[in-house]
This record gives sequence, C-alpha cells and structure tokens, in this order.
Amino acid sequence: MEFAALITWFVAILAGLYMLAVWLIENDATSRGTPSRLPAPIIFSHMLLAATGFALWVGYLVMHRKTLAWAAVAVLLGIATLGLTMFLRWIPVYYGSPESPGPPASSLPAVSDAPAEGHFPVILVYCHGLLAVTTLILVLLSTLGLGG
Repeated sequence: MEFAALITWFVAILAGLYMLAVWLIENDATSRGTPSRLPAPIIFSHMLLAATGFALWVGYLVMHRKTLAWAAVAVLLGIATLGLTMFLRWIPVYYGSPESPGPPASSLPAVSDAPAEGHFPVILVYCHGLLAVTTLILVLLSTLGLGG
C-alpha cells in the first residue's frame, strides 16, 4: 500500500505539473485576457508542499521512520486544503466556458477572454483530484498500519 501511495502521488504530481504549465503559458503578462482566479502564491505553495510531502514519503519508504510518515500526512492535509481552494475557485471558470453545460452561449465570454485556468483539460482536473484523494487515503492508512 505504501508503494501504491507513492505511485498515485507521483502521477498526481505529473498531472499537476501539466496544469501548471498550461496556467503559466496562458497567464503570461503580455495577454489582455481575463485575469486568473487562482492566485500565484496558492499555486506555488501547493506545488512546494506537494514536492516536500513527496520527499517526506520517499524518506519514510527508505528509512522506515514513522515520524516522516506522519509529517507527510500533515503536509498532505495542507496540500489538500490548497487544492480544494483552487478547485472551488476553478468551478465558476469551468461553468463559464463554452464547452460546459452552463448558461446559454450568447452570455459567455470568448475563449480567448477566459482566465488561464479556463484552458485546463476538465478530465485532468478531475483525475488530479481523484488521485490526490486516493493518495491521502493510502498514505493515512499506511501510516496507521492498516490495510496490509
């Protein structure tokens, strides 16, 4: 279960890095589109905590120190809080996009006017969240010594 958590965490990081790349490309300073609803400090804190927690979890797997596992759990709670904050700020952007089942198309802004996070692949956002929840559960169960 510990290695399953490692794999889900790693894949979640890859999905997050893809979304970060999209956000950085679409959020360049030269564009005159709608400003992002995702503050840069939250995005980069989420990324830094994810890398820190992943390193703690790898350290736990190598050294078998429960302190590192509990530290990874604590960091994961911070990651989840920031991730949920960003997800809740992303939802109105998604429901305001032309591809979504939101209001009639006549009241929607043009795609180029969408904020940077409006260009995230929707399936990737949901997969990233599902992987994150799975990782949190696996890490917590492993740390508690449950599930084999």
